[in-house]
Amino acid sequence: MALLEVKNLKVKVEDTLILKGVDLTIERGEVHAIMGPNGSGKSTLAMVLMGHPEYEVLEGDVLFEGESVLDLPPDERAKRGIFLAFQYPYEIEGVRVSQMMWKASRSLGWDMGPMEFRRLLRRYYEVLGIGDFIDREINVGFSGGEKKRSEVAQLLTLKPKLAVLDEIDSGLDIDAVRVVGAALTKAKEENPEMSMLLITHYQRILNYVKPDRVHVMVDGRIVLSGGFELSLRLEEEGYEGITKGLGV
Repeated sequence: MALLEVKNLKVKVEDTLILKGVDLTIERGEVHAIMGPNGSGKSTLAMVLMGHPEYEVLEGDVLFEGESVLDLPPDERAKRGIFLAFQYPYEIEGVRVSQMMWKASRSLGWDMGPMEFRRLLRRYYEVLGIGDFIDREINVGFSGGEKKRSEVAQLLTLKPKLAVLDEIDSGLDIDAVRVVGAALTKAKEENPEMSMLLITHYQRILNYVKPDRVHVMVDGRIVLSGGFELSLRLEEEGYEGITKGLGV
């Protein structure tokens, strides 16, 4: 049984059809990357997988561990093991990172004591070079790169079954991409059964987290799939070059 199956998914936002029949299968432990130009539907797919209420599913299904999750709210999907790192992480005033993460651990049924959990959380935040951030308000005053590092630290801590990373490399400089890439590699090493779906414009993050499959999304459809070498071709030829002759 595949961990995730997306079947003929068609989605609209308000009156605009965004996803026009997406099919995607991710097995346990696999890393997949979706690449594509702006407006192709990549972030929409991420939001639908997590259950954002503004996205209306017109047709198709999303199966997680063999069961449809379309009727589940986001918190129930998270409890089943789906994690979303946002393209634009939200700022939440008045709530510290440690408070949010402690609540998340309790919702997942962890029986770890508060001090032990705090040590665990701080250890993973220190991996990303932001150990003191666990006592700050969620993303308030964080730079774009610090927000992304914080989300990866949360991923390391919670160890989901499926991590959906929506442009985790956007806003990161070269050094930050290396740090985040190394942390994602560490996450896979510590939790080899975890699957990842990396949504990105650029090939650079894939040098650190090598995908098993790369998919090209254009105009709401996956039009081409291949191995890691496909990302290298995209870097050289661009989206127009690589999809030329595909009728998209």
